[in-house]
Amino acid sequence: MMLLVALVEAIGVASILPLISVLSDPELVERNSVLNTIYQHSGMKNIDDFILFLGFAFLFILFTSLALKASSQWAQIHFTKMRVHSLSYRLTQRYLAQEYSWFLVRHTSRITTTILAEINKVVSGSLFPAMQMIAHGIVSLFLMILLILIEPLLALGAAAGLAGAYGLIYFSVRQRLSRFGRWRQEANRQRYKVIQETFGGVKDVKVRGIEKLMVDRFKKPSLDTARQEIKVDIIKEIPGFFMQGFVFGGIVIIMLYLLAAYGSMMGALPILATFAFAGYRLMPALQSIFKNLTSLRSMGPALDSLIEDLRTLEPFNDQHHLPHDQRMAQPLEGITLQGIHYHYPNTETWALKNLNIFIKAHQQVALVGATGSGKSTTVDLILGLLRGQKGNLLVDGVPIDSSNVRLWQRIIGYVPQDIFLSDDTVAGNVAFGQPKDQIDMDAVVKACKIANLHDFVVNELPEGYQTFVGERGTRLSGGQKQRIGIARAIYHDPEVIVMDEATSALDNTTERAIMEAVDNLAGQKTVIMIAHRLSTVKNCDVIYYLNHGEVVAQGSYEKLLELSPEFRVMAGVA
Repeated sequence: MMLLVALVEAIGVASILPLISVLSDPELVERNSVLNTIYQHSGMKNIDDFILFLGFAFLFILFTSLALKASSQWAQIHFTKMRVHSLSYRLTQRYLAQEYSWFLVRHTSRITTTILAEINKVVSGSLFPAMQMIAHGIVSLFLMILLILIEPLLALGAAAGLAGAYGLIYFSVRQRLSRFGRWRQEANRQRYKVIQETFGGVKDVKVRGIEKLMVDRFKKPSLDTARQEIKVDIIKEIPGFFMQGFVFGGIVIIMLYLLAAYGSMMGALPILATFAFAGYRLMPALQSIFKNLTSLRSMGPALDSLIEDLRTLEPFNDQHHLPHDQRMAQPLEGITLQGIHYHYPNTETWALKNLNIFIKAHQQVALVGATGSGKSTTVDLILGLLRGQKGNLLVDGVPIDSSNVRLWQRIIGYVPQDIFLSDDTVAGNVAFGQPKDQIDMDAVVKACKIANLHDFVVNELPEGYQTFVGERGTRLSGGQKQRIGIARAIYHDPEVIVMDEATSALDNTTERAIMEAVDNLAGQKTVIMIAHRLSTVKNCDVIYYLNHGEVVAQGSYEKLLELSPEFRVMAGVA
């Protein structure tokens, strides 16, 4: 289509030459063999009708050219915006395909900025400009070829002057454009980071009265982003004004050249009109090429970053989209952590050292210890989120690795300390991740009954299970959120329930109610708990006491009180 647009554009410019020539000298129709042949076959009765015909032909070609340019523009915009969608989709896939440890060393604001802002900026500032450059470059080439055919020396001189002027401007600013692009990208990431932290912790912001501090933190990266974009946009636009003066000066030179070559302005008028009309069509194209080139240069750092992510990040594979009913063989017999050593990325300090734990199916097991003892790391290993540098996680004697970790995770229900609730219904949050038309309401109700949530939902919520809970569950109490978390964990009827300090932020009364819900699972599910308050683990079959990444004692609550001085101190009975 670009070639067709360029061809019609050149024909449109060329068509003005016979029109102006005949208007300035009607007798040319008789003298020029081509015009005379067209005139004879047109069926026109006089020269005036033929001039009118040439005028309408020129307008037809002009409007055809404009229609084709509009169609080409639509196609380019459609293609560009679909690329924004496809790249955002692919990059979201790539990010979610990464190991959990990958996220531990990256700020989520960078991921959010890339998906929601940088991709659109990069595509709009690189792919679309590249397409525009090609389209306008082809048009400019066809027009220059036309002018060279009409007046070679003059056309080549004009082309050299325009190319030299734009080239000089571009090469003088290209390094600055790359620098401005890097600064803009970093400032934009900081902008997103501040906003995410501000509104993610808006409760703390309001309580501490630090609204002005957070606004001031946002002000600097916001100003920096605006300033860098201003610099780039000025570099894009300002040369156009100088080039207008350059072109008008060129027109004067062309007029003088044609006057000298043809002896009179009347003889030079058709050539002058053709060059003027070609210049009228060329200047926007050349200015667009320059603007798009500067945009490409300024988007270089962001484009490099995007390409690097797409090139290096692990792609989605079959393990990432298993059917929901595909899970590890049941019934479960036992979970073994065998000689596990683990350290986090960017550190050589072992978080776990030669960790050995066996969890028998349908037992209630607790992991306790001081902060930093390795409890949460152990749970993350059991969940399949982390993998030890040494040792193995075994389920029924089968090592868990990348080939079967998804099957293992399908039989786990997880209850974190801070329950994430989306702005959805109670049912939607319990069946989190399920399409609305695939939610099993019987399973939702069953899970809520086990979690001691059902009576509250049907008796106190205005629309029962279809009541919206608000963003992050703002309309619910802490205990109600935790019950939804427990119901969510058992919605898919997992074999294993993992609770990561799920009651540590609750009052004693609410905690007892939550633990009653957990006790409802006794003998039916394997329950693994992390707890700071030992009152929640008294009924556990086995308690593992961790210190500095190692198991230093294990047994029932009473046995640990008897054998472990550290545990007695923790229990407050030393």
